[in-house]
Amino acid sequence: MTRTAPPSPTLPSRRVLGQEIWLVFALSLGASGVAAVISFLGSVTAPSALNDQTASLVTDSAPGRPWLGLAWQLFSVASALVPVALVAHLMARSDEPMGRTLGAVWLPRGRDLGFGAAVAAFIGGSGLVLYLLAQATGANLTVVPTTLGDVWWRIPVLVLSAVENAVVEEVIVLGYLLHRLGQLGWPDWKADLTSAAVRASYHLYQGIGGLVGNFVMGLIFARLYRRWGRVMPLLVAHALIDIVAFVGWVLLAGKVSWLPR
Repeated sequence: MTRTAPPSPTLPSRRVLGQEIWLVFALSLGASGVAAVISFLGSVTAPSALNDQTASLVTDSAPGRPWLGLAWQLFSVASALVPVALVAHLMARSDEPMGRTLGAVWLPRGRDLGFGAAVAAFIGGSGLVLYLLAQATGANLTVVPTTLGDVWWRIPVLVLSAVENAVVEEVIVLGYLLHRLGQLGWPDWKADLTSAAVRASYHLYQGIGGLVGNFVMGLIFARLYRRWGRVMPLLVAHALIDIVAFVGWVLLAGKVSWLPR
């Protein structure tokens, strides 16, 4: 039996691809980057020092009303994933399904989990040291992973939020952006720097430490993505880093002296 070769991607023109990238980021992480810059400008012009200010990540939209608060949290996660669905749709239209093209699938493989855990251990440990140094020297705000009260759904929502962050960032700013910039003819080094710069930009609200740390992380993730050809190990790594940060803060804040709060 003769096998039929898979169809070649039917790519739009360079102009349409460029417009597509701008629109995707205007609806997602590009807009977050602009918001982070505005937030940082507000922080550096405030009368108090950066490390005396806080940046809260997962906040309670309905204090004292747990079911309403849960509804808002689930809505926030679902709406944040819409740009990922848009990317999947756009890539499917060009005959490049995300699973085959970016290695972004519903469930990670065993190797994805193993590689992801190893990357998370390295990046997470280094990132914590950098954050503590930046915060202690006044270059970073005090990052508070959550202001959620002691509600029954706090830990599940924090885990869900961590996974949502990983999916949005790694699918869009890592896999999708590097793939599309490659199709536009960008050299790898230029695309990697751009991806890392975008990643750094939407973390600027945390301060200089958040900017530098995420830029370095972006460069490392870009190189690993090119080596492995799959988003999933980096998505797993990102999710594990955020899960440990969110849940660890809940368990340790106020109980250890080295963790600012």
